[in-house]
Amino acid sequence: MFSPTIYWRLFESLNREAWALPLALATGALAVSWRTARGTGRGAIRSVRAVVGLLAIGWLWVAWAFFWQRFAPISTAAPAFAGLFVAQGLGLMGFAFAPGLRWVTGHGVRRVAGLLIAAWALVAHPSLAVVFGRPGLQAEWLTLAPDPTALATLALLLLVDGSRHRYARVWQRVLWGLPLLWCAASSLTLWTLGEAQGVAVAVLAALACLAAARRPPDHG
Repeated sequence: MFSPTIYWRLFESLNREAWALPLALATGALAVSWRTARGTGRGAIRSVRAVVGLLAIGWLWVAWAFFWQRFAPISTAAPAFAGLFVAQGLGLMGFAFAPGLRWVTGHGVRRVAGLLIAAWALVAHPSLAVVFGRPGLQAEWLTLAPDPTALATLALLLLVDGSRHRYARVWQRVLWGLPLLWCAASSLTLWTLGEAQGVAVAVLAALACLAAARRPPDHG
């Protein structure tokens, strides 16, 4: 298909052009998280919608900036993935306005796994570039690269409880499909390229699936 060198340089080009986007969205997400920790009720509900909306922007940006502008010249599958990422972004926007959304609380398996995967997507995954001997400019950042964006979405789906309303519950289940599909495709691509970090993507996706089997705690 293409060499690992060419693949990783796609992220270097992307980081040089749009380095401010993940910084801005991460700042917004942290601000929302701080607000969530200080309040409940409507404030917490608005924070769920804000985080889902920010992640939706990330999926749309990855569809355009990574798949359509950079990956398409070296992969015939890129336009199809661009369309799927647009669909996921629009789906997340619709989910943001679903009734009855709330954060999963407590110390259950879903929440712990969700926080772990979210931390990986935001901090650990970009660090893999340096760990595997690549330049820091080739790091994969949340909302710029597809792998951390897909993993962060799995984390979000674990941390959000939409079980109070049928529409939200069904739509949340639908939103699992494309992140898991991309994690499988990415793991296979990285394995084909001889890149070990695909194992991490596969393991975290499997962890998300196992944690999703646990029901959110009943808040009454």
